[in-house]
Amino acid sequence: MSKKKNSNNKTIAINRRARHDYFIENEFEAGLALRGTEVKSLRAGHASLVEAFVSIDKRGEIWLENANIPEYLNGTWANHAPRRKRKLLLHEREINKLSRQTEAKGYTIIPLSLYFNNDGRVKVSIALARGKKEYDKRAALREADDKRAMQRALRLKNMRNNTFR
Repeated sequence: MSKKKNSNNKTIAINRRARHDYFIENEFEAGLALRGTEVKSLRAGHASLVEAFVSIDKRGEIWLENANIPEYLNGTWANHAPRRKRKLLLHEREINKLSRQTEAKGYTIIPLSLYFNNDGRVKVSIALARGKKEYDKRAALREADDKRAMQRALRLKNMRNNTFR
């Protein structure tokens, strides 16, 4: 099954909008089938998951689409296309589970982050997610603002208590 990410992983790209736009249900770690120039470009730290999404085709293969890995600057005529479809490497039971849930319940699969694991292999963290409505997004922002304000008030209270002693 999927493993938890270790803190030693080198993060390449994070999809920051994912947690704002979706409720995250389950996370999976998937391998990524890449070409040589793509790996070199990723080692330089160039990638974007902003408009990326995951799809499952009729043959039961899972693909990362619209992820931007720019061309390697020192590449030759064999350079890769920046937004090509890239195959994700998951166990068959994980793919079956994801496809069943996306077909039946109205879930979608989104990429969360792209990173190098401890062995130096490129991994992508994907999630089974359900879309948020506008009022859910506003409630989440309000909750984060309230939490920040509470932390700020506690910090000020502690500062005042420490100065009068």
